[in-house]
Amino acid sequence: MKIGHRRRFRRLGAITAALAASSLILAGCGGSGGDNGSAGSGAKASPQALDAALKKGGTITYWSWTPSAEAQVKAFTDEYPNVKVNYVNAGTGNDHYKKLQNAIKAGSGAPDVAQIEYQALPQFALPGSLVDLSAYGLDSLESDYTPSTWAAVHVGDGLYGLPQDSGPMAMFYNKDVFDKYHLTVPKTWDEYIAVAKKLHQADPTKFITDDPGDPGFATSMIWQAGGKPFTTDGKKVTINFQDDGSKKWTSVWNQLVGDGSIGQIAGWTDEWYKALGDGTIATMNIGAWMPGVFESSVPGGAGKWRVAPMPTYDGQPATAENGGSTESVLKQSKNPALAAAFVRWLNNGNGIKPFLEKGGFPATVKDLNDPSFVNKPDPYFGGQPVNQVLTAAAKSVVPGWSYLPYELYANNIFGDTVGKSYLAKSDLNAGLESWQNALVKYGNEQGFEVNK
Repeated sequence: MKIGHRRRFRRLGAITAALAASSLILAGCGGSGGDNGSAGSGAKASPQALDAALKKGGTITYWSWTPSAEAQVKAFTDEYPNVKVNYVNAGTGNDHYKKLQNAIKAGSGAPDVAQIEYQALPQFALPGSLVDLSAYGLDSLESDYTPSTWAAVHVGDGLYGLPQDSGPMAMFYNKDVFDKYHLTVPKTWDEYIAVAKKLHQADPTKFITDDPGDPGFATSMIWQAGGKPFTTDGKKVTINFQDDGSKKWTSVWNQLVGDGSIGQIAGWTDEWYKALGDGTIATMNIGAWMPGVFESSVPGGAGKWRVAPMPTYDGQPATAENGGSTESVLKQSKNPALAAAFVRWLNNGNGIKPFLEKGGFPATVKDLNDPSFVNKPDPYFGGQPVNQVLTAAAKSVVPGWSYLPYELYANNIFGDTVGKSYLAKSDLNAGLESWQNALVKYGNEQGFEVNK
């Protein structure tokens, strides 16, 4: 499978199938409980336990879909030859999570370490299926990461991974299309609307962007607008798509959906890749991992595309995350200290280098500030040092976002609620209200106290 195809599952909202969340969440939405650091090992968790575990050695199993996984495992075992890592690609998206969930329910068969998207983390952390890594002192590494990714690996007071990557959003635009139709790169959403109308009026076969209704994109856009539709405090959950951020986003997107300025091509399909290559789609507001997708899957766009900051509502820098994963240690692990040491190496040690070499976008401040990374010209983007834009975006992510404890279920029903508004080119606020009502009902059925 090409990197571009595999990477699509790292963006927020790429998953369209839900976990059977009730069996996973209800057991512990009030906290993880138990001895998080030493589950299954009989050894006391401590910062010193990580180095001791590496010295002692052993065997662990690692589930991941990231393109860099095999290279990282090889580099790790070269450095620590007394450790054996059984790497398994259990699938991407729903396949990965379903197998992980089934192993957790069965009480055996789970890996020691599993890759989990930020959006999915609460669904595994809340019932106590993951080890709280703060017991090993990994909470001391906070300053090594961007604030948004560090927040993403926390659920309640627990630390359930170290950030692997990030997906700060930027605007990728087709310079050839912009030049041909005399379009100015927009800095605000009002300017974006004007450019969209000008382009679509000049050529109805061209669209400012493509969005058939994607839940991860919608929530990222609400995030960028300052919205906070999800808040969780133990079993108490609040869902509010009538907040100011949600209204800001729909005030823009309603205009574009309503007049047909936005294409509705299904993402990650051959037709979508073709449209990115031939100029049918003029911009994509998407995560910083997108260059790898362009380079591997859109050869026809080489030299045509550039990157600019994402438009904002007031012209001041502001963006959101749109993708990213962590690695978590499972409570089933018989050697959680060694598993935690592997996670530390992957995302705070020598494992970062092979990850970047495979096109990953870092969450670590050091790498985001590395001149050799920031200023590297990218031939695909006409020699533009695109990381200058993308690393700046990583520093302007709006703070305060949190995910729903059953985000994967929410993504699964987006098409049946908000998606209908897209298809009808009608008011997205009505679709968001329908989504909210369904999520409130579902959450209460699963034992949460939603909007009560």
